[in-house]
Amino acid sequence: MEQGGRDVLASSFGIAAADYAAHRPDYAPAAVSWALAGAPGPRVLDLGAGTGKLAGTLVAMGVDVVAVEPDSAMLSELRRELPGVRALQGSAEGIPLPDGSVDAVLAGNALHWFDMDVAGAEIARVLAPGGVLAGLWNVMDDSVEWVAGLARVAGSAAIGVRDTVSSWRGATAALHLPGAGGLGRFGSAEQAEFAHGQRRTAESLVATLGTRAGVLVMPDQEREALLGRARAFLTSDPATADGEFTLPLMTGVLRTRRL
Repeated sequence: MEQGGRDVLASSFGIAAADYAAHRPDYAPAAVSWALAGAPGPRVLDLGAGTGKLAGTLVAMGVDVVAVEPDSAMLSELRRELPGVRALQGSAEGIPLPDGSVDAVLAGNALHWFDMDVAGAEIARVLAPGGVLAGLWNVMDDSVEWVAGLARVAGSAAIGVRDTVSSWRGATAALHLPGAGGLGRFGSAEQAEFAHGQRRTAESLVATLGTRAGVLVMPDQEREALLGRARAFLTSDPATADGEFTLPLMTGVLRTRRL
């Protein structure tokens, strides 16, 4: 995707900040622990922090969290949800922190939005030697029949290649990490998945799909048609039609280390 198109998608979330906070899942604690394994200290930057889904898990783990988010509406939700977290307006390409000030940089469903040609050097700058960089993605387990069916019905704008267990590894790999062009500051990448889940109803899962960037930027009529197809599928499938159900998820982690 060209940078202009990526910027449009990345900037779409603010219009749905409250819905994002209400409907997006948090992250499997075991995944966050694995992402932080080997970090030289407890200082963690949640970069592209959104409404604080990842920051909340980090707070519960007792680490020292600072959050950086470019969108003012998302940042307001984060500050409302987590008033004790230091939350700064900034971006991956311009991190408002001193050199070597954090031991880990984590990005929850955000790493793919970064312009790593610029952000790689910024992340390396704020990381202490030996510090960890990790991206986390909550991905749907499409080995479950109804999840695979929903992905077919909703299409790639709502459930893309980074959004399912069957394809997230190939869609991330080392693609979103600093490479040799980033002055070779980072080591080789590792990936892992950790089981997770979220209680949903048909309507709340449709609302979750409505917070996807590709859906947010659609013309109104097209967006409503997509969400209508997803709603019709969920309210007709026996696994999801009646009350609450568990959306089967994995938290996938892509991790590297500053050399």
